[in-house]
Amino acid sequence: MPAGRPTEYKLEYCELAQNYCLLGATNEDLAGFFGVSRRTVDNWIAAEPPFAEAVRGARALADARVARSLYERAIGFSYRRTRTVLHRGEERELSEAVYCPPDVRACIFWLRNRQRDHWSDKQPLQTLHDGDLEAAMREGRERVARLRQEERIPAVDEAV
Repeated sequence: MPAGRPTEYKLEYCELAQNYCLLGATNEDLAGFFGVSRRTVDNWIAAEPPFAEAVRGARALADARVARSLYERAIGFSYRRTRTVLHRGEERELSEAVYCPPDVRACIFWLRNRQRDHWSDKQPLQTLHDGDLEAAMREGRERVARLRQEERIPAVDEAV
C-alpha cells in the first residue's frame, strides 16, 4: 500500500474539470479551482484515467474550436445576423448575411505555424565552404577599405 496522504480526488471532479478545460483551463487553473497544488492535478491525470480523459478530451475540443475559428478568420466567412427592430409601432425581425473578409494577421499566424519552412521570419543559416569563406572575408576587407577611403569609418588606430 502506498505511503502518504490519501487522495482528495473525487469522481465528480471529472465533469468539473472537463467543463473548466473547455474554457481553456491549465493544470495551474485546475489546481486553484480544486484548492490543491499543480502537482496534485498532475498526479490525478496520471493516476485517474477518467479524470485524464476528461481533461485531455476537453482540451482537444477547445483547441479544435480555436483552430477552426482561426482558419475561418484567415479565409473569410459569412454568417447570418438577425435583429429585432421597431417599425411603425410593430416589432419586426430583420435578417441579413454578413461577410467578414479574410484577416491578414490570422493568415500570417496560420502559415507561420503550419508551413514554418516557407513563412518564417527567420531564415536558415547558410553554411560557407572554405572557398566561399575566403571570398566573403576578402569582399568584407575590400568594403571596409572603400569605406575608410570615403572617410565613412575611422581607421583602426583612430578608433577609441
